[in-house]
Amino acid sequence: MAYKLTYFNLTARAEQIRFLLSYLNVDFEDYRFDREQWPSIKPAMPFGQVPVLEIDGKIINQSIAISRYLAKKAGLAGNDEWESLLIDVAVDNIYEIRQEIMKYHHEKNEEIKSKMYDQLVNEKITFYFDRFEKIVAENGGYFVNGKLSWPDLYFASILDHLRSVTEINLVDGRPHLERLKRKVLAVPQIKSYIAKRPVGDP
Repeated sequence: MAYKLTYFNLTARAEQIRFLLSYLNVDFEDYRFDREQWPSIKPAMPFGQVPVLEIDGKIINQSIAISRYLAKKAGLAGNDEWESLLIDVAVDNIYEIRQEIMKYHHEKNEEIKSKMYDQLVNEKITFYFDRFEKIVAENGGYFVNGKLSWPDLYFASILDHLRSVTEINLVDGRPHLERLKRKVLAVPQIKSYIAKRPVGDP
């Protein structure tokens, strides 16, 4: 199969897809573009958004759906229906706090944004990440059933971007999450991808 991933020269919403493609050990075209190019690219995108993954000429949008598809191919989406459900729950929980952080990031009114930041840091991030720490501690160092699955890759892939937005190391003081991040980044295929990925914004 031929794969082409199209996204800005950022980690953000595309990085979990890059992690999964790398984990699968498949060659893929990692097409990155600058913001100035976006107006000319946008009309060709199915819903005017990126990332999109082109698979043998067929263009697919929605980063979570793409990731789930690749995770199934990689054997990281669960061995039975119950495990798959637990994995989907973990992904959705990670996605929820990511959306809260990005809602803050995209707020244009600086006064509102300042108030949002206090609540984000002192309430929402603490609420989610303390629970993530407990879940990983209780599951042998992973999000689900004591073994690597795609929520682990998803979580590790977005940390740099979330840190750049919040200016907080979100795993600091959470040793189980810190170890999980290190384990994912040490997976040989992912380590190799990170070593050669283009230098862009987180």
